[in-house]
Amino acid sequence: GLCALLGLLLWVLLLCHCSLSACRSLALGQQYTSLGSQPLLCGSIPGLVPKQLRFCRNYIEIMPSVAEGVKLGIQECQHQFRGRRWNCTTIDDSLAIFGPVLDKATRESAFVHAIASAGVAFAVTRSCAEGTSTICGCDSHHKGPPGEGWKWGGCSEDADFGVLVSREFADARENRPDARSAMNKHNNEAGRTTILDHMHLKCKCHGLSGSCEVKTCWWAQPDFRAIGDFLKDKYDSASEMVVEKHRESRGWVETLRAKYALFKPPTERDLVYYENSPNFCEPNPETGSFGTRDRTCNVTSHGIDGCDLLCCGRGHNTRTEKRKEKCHCIFHWCCYVSCQECIRIYDVHTCK
Repeated sequence: GLCALLGLLLWVLLLCHCSLSACRSLALGQQYTSLGSQPLLCGSIPGLVPKQLRFCRNYIEIMPSVAEGVKLGIQECQHQFRGRRWNCTTIDDSLAIFGPVLDKATRESAFVHAIASAGVAFAVTRSCAEGTSTICGCDSHHKGPPGEGWKWGGCSEDADFGVLVSREFADARENRPDARSAMNKHNNEAGRTTILDHMHLKCKCHGLSGSCEVKTCWWAQPDFRAIGDFLKDKYDSASEMVVEKHRESRGWVETLRAKYALFKPPTERDLVYYENSPNFCEPNPETGSFGTRDRTCNVTSHGIDGCDLLCCGRGHNTRTEKRKEKCHCIFHWCCYVSCQECIRIYDVHTCK
């Protein structure tokens, strides 16, 4: 059966056992650059398939960026779903960091695969542009002629390399001829394509007194929040699929087909799923639902983050909370700001 973790997410073990800075020094330190000592890092990570293990050993310099990308994807998932019944909760003491939630081929699984794959591509691309690795750097292939009033400069981010790393590592586990592998590979690629689609020109002005006589420009990734926002929209409009079996020379092969013929078929940029999600209202260890009891809700909202929907009709409790905040701030010439400290009282609403 499919492990609850996407292959990428196994790298979070690096983050669990040491700080990211420590992991970076571990992977990039001089004592670990020889081939003979590389298995000490890669071989100690449980769950890697042989192709991932080879990739880790061959590209050990960028493995801290892979771990950082997974962490970035998880953080963005938790931001995007902060007001949902399922809020991308992770479990610290489990290899399957999302619990059984990813066992099913649901919208949630689709989003996690997409955002984690995008996170790896994003972090590796950014790391290469910052010069932290000797095997990658700036992009010199997609510049083309400069435009009117500007010229190429700076370091264009090589998103193609980041996407390649994400594809080689994440998709290494998805080599089975079944529907779940087909779904995972599709959603992984949708996440990576989002990075490429959102590349844009970033420019800096040069001239006397801040004038813009000359502009230098380079290709840059967007803020990762823009990637999260886009993929969250794709989650909301994800395409439901059905599984079809075909007989081929290698045996039975499962493929996915859009469930509703009247709807536009999904493109490579859309997320796909073929199993319904639980409602996540009540705790259920089998589905990985933690329920919504004691979750903070928005009493003025009529959306999913509102107390009616988030609390699943059970009602909510209200308590007052005192918070210390800075207030009555004054700017003094020159140049500092002084503030008083005020205590403000807020109503906090939590699900029953």
